[in-house]
Amino acid sequence: MKEKLKIDIVSDVVCPWCTIGYKRLEKAILELGIKDKVEIEWQPFELNPNMPVEGQNLIEHISEKYGSSLEDQKQSKLQMIEAGEALDFTFDYFYEMRIVNTFEAHVLLEYARGFGKQTDLKMCLTTAFFSERKNVSKREILRQALLEVGLNDIEGMALLDNEEVRAEVRKKQEYWKNLGVNSVPTVVFNRKSAVTGAQPVKTFKEILSSLLE
Repeated sequence: MKEKLKIDIVSDVVCPWCTIGYKRLEKAILELGIKDKVEIEWQPFELNPNMPVEGQNLIEHISEKYGSSLEDQKQSKLQMIEAGEALDFTFDYFYEMRIVNTFEAHVLLEYARGFGKQTDLKMCLTTAFFSERKNVSKREILRQALLEVGLNDIEGMALLDNEEVRAEVRKKQEYWKNLGVNSVPTVVFNRKSAVTGAQPVKTFKEILSSLLE
């Protein structure tokens, strides 16, 4: 049996283009009929590792971090909403939306990996944040997500206070940073080649087809 094509997706839970990029990749995989030939693993990346517990207003945050004007932000949000609609994903931006700390979400994604539920949990968390106005840094929201994808919430939540597990996630983040990953999504194929950003479905199809030939 041929080995599966390994796809690592370095991303953050609160990164809109990561969601769009994944949904486009998923579409390419489904349209090519190669679901059984690929294996996806999510890798941790925090856009804002120093974000305090209370988070920060999204508009204020983007102005400060990227220097984007309100008009620019409005255009960018419309672009994301449209891209999401084309992929059956809802971006529900609202005035009081806050960007939050995602470290504990990454700890749980590591836990989910052992049960083959990483993608389910990732999509559950990103949907909670972008479509359901939920704060994915809150433990009760994280617990809900675990239950929603059929994982053991007691076992999963216990890991959030486990220093060894937390250190392991930090080590993984460092590993990808040291390889030069500084923007997300970064999609890595067989740990040999990579593309960054939410590539079009057509591009993903071309890459996947040539790698599987």
